[in-house]
Amino acid sequence: MGFAVSDELLAIFVPIILYWVCSGIYVLLGSLFENYRLHSKIDEDEKNLVPKRTVVKGVLLYQTFQAVVVSLLFMFTENVKGDTAGPNPSLMVLARQFIIAMLVLDTWQYFVHRYFHHSKFLYKHIHSLHHRLIVPYAFGGIYHHPLEGLITDVIGGALAVLLSGMSPRASIFFFSFTTVKNVDDHCGLWFPHWNLFHIFFRNNTAFHDIHHQLHGSKYNFATPFFVHWDRILGTYMPYSLEERIGGGFEARPLKDYKDD
Repeated sequence: MGFAVSDELLAIFVPIILYWVCSGIYVLLGSLFENYRLHSKIDEDEKNLVPKRTVVKGVLLYQTFQAVVVSLLFMFTENVKGDTAGPNPSLMVLARQFIIAMLVLDTWQYFVHRYFHHSKFLYKHIHSLHHRLIVPYAFGGIYHHPLEGLITDVIGGALAVLLSGMSPRASIFFFSFTTVKNVDDHCGLWFPHWNLFHIFFRNNTAFHDIHHQLHGSKYNFATPFFVHWDRILGTYMPYSLEERIGGGFEARPLKDYKDD
């Protein structure tokens, strides 16, 4: 007798598993390839304001919360169908759905993320938790307040799926891709020649590293795919990648910026 797993369950739990698998790979790569780090291992251990065991606990707590909330969302939206192209849409339809979902998620997260920074109350009580990681690393990608995760990830993800017409099965791949991209953005490693995220996306590890730096806290809000909103609304901080003394790379702004 076989055991069937629904697409909805896979959409919930496959990204969680991928998050920890990819994080583990990046941690291993960071220990093997010191010359590809954006920050030294010493800085990673000493400059962050929260210990790694607390980050692990916080991420696991949020993932549990997220799984429960998304399960409830699937229950209440079970009658909402995917694209009218049918259960097996063409690659062209899937590509259109992915692009729409990416643009919707980017738009939602840009404006929410920016507001979290510009509201002193929300930053102090909610978003500052994530910025305790001054030196980002892979498994800290979704270390944030559960309320922030609900607003940015859960609601944003739900809007992306619903507005794109994506089916639960297609959403497995979309959320998996988004998860891997998020881990890569926070991994603190720069592989310019073989990492496709670093080759094809301007919104990448270095771009987000600038945002975690003090002078970049009101710039480079875009997550997780494109940077068009930053460019259109004047919050894009250009940067250069330079070799760091002692090995590795360093992301530096191309000109001086001061927070407003």
